[in-house]
Amino acid sequence: MALIQSISGIRGTIGGRPGEGLSPADVMKFTGAYGMWLRSRHQTDRIQVVIGRDSRLSGPLVSGIVVSTLQSMGIDTIDAGLSTTPTIEMGVLHHGAQGGIIITASHNPMNWNALKLLNEKGEFMTAAEGAEMQKFMDLQTFDFVKVDKLGKYLANDTLLEMHIEKVMDLPLVDTDAIRDAGFTIAVDGINSSGGVAVPLLLEALGVKRVVEVYCSPTGRFQHNPEPLPEHLQRLSSEVVSERAHLGFAVDPDVDRLAIVSEDGEMFGEEYTLVAVADYVLSNTPGNTVSNLSSTQALAEITAKHGGKHFYSAVGEVNVVAAMKENNAVIGGEGNGGVIYPALHNGRDALVGIALFLTQLAKSKLSCSRLKKQYPELYMSKNKIELSADVDLPAIIEKLGDKYRRQPTDRVDGLKIWFDREWIHLRLSNTEPVIRLYAESDSPVKADHIAEKVRKDISEILKDL
Repeated sequence: MALIQSISGIRGTIGGRPGEGLSPADVMKFTGAYGMWLRSRHQTDRIQVVIGRDSRLSGPLVSGIVVSTLQSMGIDTIDAGLSTTPTIEMGVLHHGAQGGIIITASHNPMNWNALKLLNEKGEFMTAAEGAEMQKFMDLQTFDFVKVDKLGKYLANDTLLEMHIEKVMDLPLVDTDAIRDAGFTIAVDGINSSGGVAVPLLLEALGVKRVVEVYCSPTGRFQHNPEPLPEHLQRLSSEVVSERAHLGFAVDPDVDRLAIVSEDGEMFGEEYTLVAVADYVLSNTPGNTVSNLSSTQALAEITAKHGGKHFYSAVGEVNVVAAMKENNAVIGGEGNGGVIYPALHNGRDALVGIALFLTQLAKSKLSCSRLKKQYPELYMSKNKIELSADVDLPAIIEKLGDKYRRQPTDRVDGLKIWFDREWIHLRLSNTEPVIRLYAESDSPVKADHIAEKVRKDISEILKDL
């Protein structure tokens, strides 16, 4: 059993004793603390929270506990039911609500679930906001209302429709071009919310034919839900056999987007953002932001369009903060997370799909030929597992000293640049692990630089 808490919410496996897994008691306690935080933050008679969930089997149970807890604190709930993370983020803004909760464990397996918490901006809570909420985690601080003050419940299944309409209304989304392209597109919805949302969007955009793969929202995931190449073989084969122009895969809560080219090869999760940013920047020049573990190709594309690229710490909340600070017109993360602030400040696979299809239709190129227009870079992603007694910060500090003559960034772990090559090391918050990402212009070179730093760490360990 596992239970993990962070500034953006709480996640864990279903079952077990309170505090060991995501039990009903933990859901109630965490929701109650969030409700108390909202009441302390908003001095108004009626507080509203928009909620939604992915298709996990535990979703209705967890949702019921969340709704009941909030209502018992006098907080109104607007329940979108089966929905997506970006839809709920937009729903908070649409309703002028004071908060939002998405019940999803994102790319974790189906035995996990989680509460992702939003503020009144429809954005994930900041570290400071999370610290404020922690003050209310003691059950003795909870204050439940009398029966005549209970919160109201409203079911609203129109938020996804609203989300799709706002995507289609964006000036850079050209539905005529998409319709004229006559696309056939395969979709892997991992039997979750994306299996409903993506086909609806594609139909609204005028896509000629949609081939559905695992699009029944049963909550029984047919493969590992993280949209990585090794998990998308079925989608790749369907793209080829159905002679589709491309394939789309999303994670269970539809905030990450992976693309399969017409030949069944992966477009590359790192290049989802690169391609969308290239299209956006060609129409609205400006700055971009990605996290430190994302491909350098975005920085090169941004420079080509005359803008400046900025890096942030890993995590959506950190990317959004850096985007606001640097007036970025597009940003996101190299895991297929596109953030387009002209719509809202959150990762959104639906807006990524609409912008990518517009670009593809207007370019009149195939996916594989479009990919060839971008810098050819390759990433090596590794994890170094160490014993629990190892001083991880000391390792990072000594590595920084060793490479002090190279350009470095210590905002989030340690990133070291070697011309067009780089390596990024981050410490896990939950286990004795160093995540090691390297990038170069060939897979062999990327693996080589990662292995070199791995050996450096081995040498450092001898002296600790």
